[in-house]
Parts: sequence; C-alpha cells; structure tokens
Amino acid sequence: MKKNISVVPVLINKNLRLAARAFSGISGIRMAHLRPKRDFNYNHFKNLSLVYFKLTAACNLRCVMCGQYGDKGNMKDCAAEEAKKSLPLETWMRFTDEIAQQRPVTYIWGGEPFLYPDLMPLARYMVKKGLFVSVNTNGTLMERYAEDIVRDKWGAILVSLDAFRDVNDSLRGKGSYDKVIAGFKAVNREKKKQKKRLPLLGIVTVVTNRNYLDLVNLTDASREYNIDLHIMNLGTYTNENIVAAQKQFMKEKLDTDIDCLESYNTGYNLGIDGKKLHGILQDIHSKNHGHPILTVPALNPEKTHTYYAELETPVRNHCVVPWCQANVNYNGDVHFCADYPDYILGNITQQSFRDIVNGDRANTFRKTIHACEGGMFPGCLRCYQNMLFGRKIKGY
Repeated sequence: MKKNISVVPVLINKNLRLAARAFSGISGIRMAHLRPKRDFNYNHFKNLSLVYFKLTAACNLRCVMCGQYGDKGNMKDCAAEEAKKSLPLETWMRFTDEIAQQRPVTYIWGGEPFLYPDLMPLARYMVKKGLFVSVNTNGTLMERYAEDIVRDKWGAILVSLDAFRDVNDSLRGKGSYDKVIAGFKAVNREKKKQKKRLPLLGIVTVVTNRNYLDLVNLTDASREYNIDLHIMNLGTYTNENIVAAQKQFMKEKLDTDIDCLESYNTGYNLGIDGKKLHGILQDIHSKNHGHPILTVPALNPEKTHTYYAELETPVRNHCVVPWCQANVNYNGDVHFCADYPDYILGNITQQSFRDIVNGDRANTFRKTIHACEGGMFPGCLRCYQNMLFGRKIKGY
C-alpha cells in the first residue's frame, strides 16, 4: 500500500506556500513525539500545530455511525438546544487573532460547518490572517458556496462520502451522494473559471460493516470527480469494557464524568472480515485513481482483523495531542480530545487561549496521560486522533 506521505507531492504541485504551511504543521506534530513531555511551567502555546474549530452543533444529516447524531450519538436528543450556543463571529475572529502568530493548521468542522451562518466571513478572515484553512463537511451544501470558497482561497475541503450512491445514501440519507458530487463539480468549475488550484478537494470514508464491500465502487467512481486525495478512515470503535474502564479512570484520576465515548460503541465494526477488507484495500491501492488514497491508520496486512475484532488490543499509543493541538467547541469550551469533549480545560470567552493551554487543568491532563502505560488512556484505543498522530506499535 502507498504510505500516507504520498500526499506531499500533491500539495507541492498545487501550491508551494500551502505545502510549506501544511508541512510545518505536520512537522510540529511529529516533533511532539521527540520533545520531553513537559507539563507545568512550560509555554505549550508556542508548539501549537493544529487547532480544531467546531463551529456549530447543528447538522442536516443523521448518519447512522456518527458519534454525534448516529444510532448512539450523544447529540441526537439535544441538537436544537445546543445549536443555539454557537459563538458569534466576533469571538471566533478574536480567537483567530490570538493564534495567528503561531500559524497552526486549522480544521473547521461541526455538526455541519456550512450551517454556521458566518462560516464564509470567518474563513475569509482566517485566510487573511495567514492561516491554512481546512474544512470538514458532509458536502451536501457545498455547491451553493463554490464561488466564494475558491475566491477566498480555502486550503482544503474534506468531504464525507462512504460508498457509491445507494450504499452511501443508506448510511447518510437519500440524495446525499448526488449533492456531494454536484458540490465537487461546482468547486472545480470555479477553480477553472477563476484560474485557481485551490482548494484541495478530498474524500473521507469511514469504514463500517455496512460499506466495506462497496469501497471499490466508490474509488473507481472517484476518478471522475477531479479530487486531490481520498482518506480511508478505518473507524472509531469501542466496546462496553473499554467504556467502563475509561469512565472509572476519568473519575478517579481527573474527577470527570464522561458520556461521549459510549457514542462509538455502535457495533459497526462487528463482522468485518479483516482478510477480505485488506484484499479490498490492496486492490484499491494497486490502481491509479489520479489521486493518492491514504489509510488511517496504515496497518500491516495481517493486523486488519485485529483492528476490528480485538478492540482492546492497541495498534497506536503515546498520544501527542495535548502537546501540539487543541479543540475549541461551538460554545467556546477548550478540550484536547476532538470526539470526547468531556474534560474541559477552559473557555475562550472567559480566558485567553494561551492561558487555557498552559493552565493547571491542561497540565494535569498532560501529566495524567503521560503517566499511563503506553502514554494513553483506556479509552484511546481506537480514537481517530490517536490513529492519526499516535506512535505506531511494532508489528502493526
């Protein structure tokens, strides 16, 4: 299989300055593995490499496997109330001013970020401040904003698409596939019209037991979309034992009750034939689709079965997120873990971001996770951030 580093030539070919910014952010994350794991009395703000902006809790889809709005999603019963808590544009702009000097890669998501009413002016302001702006979206609302997206020089758009038309729509909602493709076409038309090479267009596919047999159909079709990369996310999964261990650990060590991890105890990993899936991925990687296809995490072939069937077996460890990244929620809460925002470090409406990431709660979190076996909590075993940025365990 192609290594994930294969995306670098794509970036360089599209925009050298963009590639330099992205490389700087990735390098900062990699350097976090080499630096001493400091906690108190250290300025972590200067090592900030990636910042997540979660703009809104609102979403127009109900994807079955989603940890927020899916079958077991922790937001599905409170979406309307939580959507009212979104921060105003002015707050996000002040936050942008504070982090701009560090030039981290920024990742905008939700909910569905296109439902945040001031997404376009915020992204425009972030680009003006010199930030690399990447946006994760379900893609169903992208078409109408294509002209602005290209004009405002977004760096990348990563669109969720899980299979070819019928299978995808069974997971994400009827008509969602065609809306995504219409969005790709619209952005590509604007890139040609405006003579621009950005944004990069990418697909993110979450592998489940309901779509893994259809992955080849999706990747074959993707040749026609004029995209720049395709990420195969092997999925975030957990089970009752892991959830129980994490609940006990977080209560004992950090005096925190958690409920988000349970949202990924969906069972959509069950029944995936690891040998068959590896063969499918091998077939996909052996073809030329006109763009790199990455897997997260990239596993040795014989370990694909382990990833889905043995959730309590670690494949990545030594999480570095608390030393180089942070997430800001739609209500201003800051936390390290993107999908598990239970442990709140502070709020940007009440403190400076610098003070929050250097504060006692942040450092207690760092000290606690660093002291754990393997440098991760019990619940980190299939965390997407850990799969992206954790250390590969020998043999996996």
